[in-house]
Amino acid sequence: MALSIATLLLYVAALTTAKNSIHPLSDEFISLINSKQSTWKAGRNFPVDTSLTYIKGLMGLLKGSSVSKLPFQIHEDDLIVNLPEYFDPRDKWPSCPSLNEIRDQGSCGSGWAHGATEVMTDRVCIYSNGTKHFEFSAQDLISCYHDGNCDGGRIDEPWLFWKGVGIVSGGPYNSSQGCRPYEIPPCERNVDGNRPKCNESSETPDCVKKCRAGYNIEYNQDKHYGKFVYKIKGEDQIRAELYKYGPVETGFVVYDDFVHYKSGVYSHTSGEYLGDHAVKILGWGVENGNKYWLCANSWNSDWGDKGFFKILRGENHCDIEGVALAGEPDLRGL
Repeated sequence: MALSIATLLLYVAALTTAKNSIHPLSDEFISLINSKQSTWKAGRNFPVDTSLTYIKGLMGLLKGSSVSKLPFQIHEDDLIVNLPEYFDPRDKWPSCPSLNEIRDQGSCGSGWAHGATEVMTDRVCIYSNGTKHFEFSAQDLISCYHDGNCDGGRIDEPWLFWKGVGIVSGGPYNSSQGCRPYEIPPCERNVDGNRPKCNESSETPDCVKKCRAGYNIEYNQDKHYGKFVYKIKGEDQIRAELYKYGPVETGFVVYDDFVHYKSGVYSHTSGEYLGDHAVKILGWGVENGNKYWLCANSWNSDWGDKGFFKILRGENHCDIEGVALAGEPDLRGL
């Protein structure tokens, strides 16, 4: 049967698009990003033959949650109008080394858990004026929260779990730190590294309610909690929260170009939607006239600017200011 002219035109357009499309991990795509804007630099963070399925699996932030049930944290106008132009919590709380740490998800869509446990860890130190240090276990959260795993979780889940059930301690993979260190090994995201190649996905480790051998505190006794948890929305309220109480967790939309971030103030330039991801916001500032949020990713310190990145602030870019989560730790027993 003869094809209509309209059908033929659509077919030719599809062929042209396919022919002209650029692979999102290619050097050509990286060059395209850098040619289209000047606020940030793109470069290679993943080997060119990395599976796109694996990269999409890193996102892990699922849509929909009960976050609407959480109360808003509202800061006073007097605080907001007097906030500085630049803020880095590492300057304000130098006795809190966790503010400098970058975690590694490995082949697991667990950014939702890492962003939260990083913030909880920071806040124990901040609320105790640098006198107490407790690294909350992302592994305990990933394995033991019934609605979250390596296939993803929702942004409110870590905070509700922290407040209601509690989370034990645990450091990075193979660290022998805390009750339940991370069990998923890091994989090679650098071109010349010596770690195993990143797989497309890792199985979620079982929920083992027992501390590792050699740790002298029982699992239930090692649990620590949040007193209360809440949400923060919008640029000014997030800045006030960061300045007064420390980092927050937030979710944002990820596109192909973000994978290649190296430096500068990121704004979406090219590429398709990959998924939603959760990270920690630490501070803010202005670079070459561009307002930014300072954030910590959980894709190893080989990625981006030693694991950190800056993203456009004040325009809810990629929904980065849509909703943030945080809370006050319960310091009893620490």
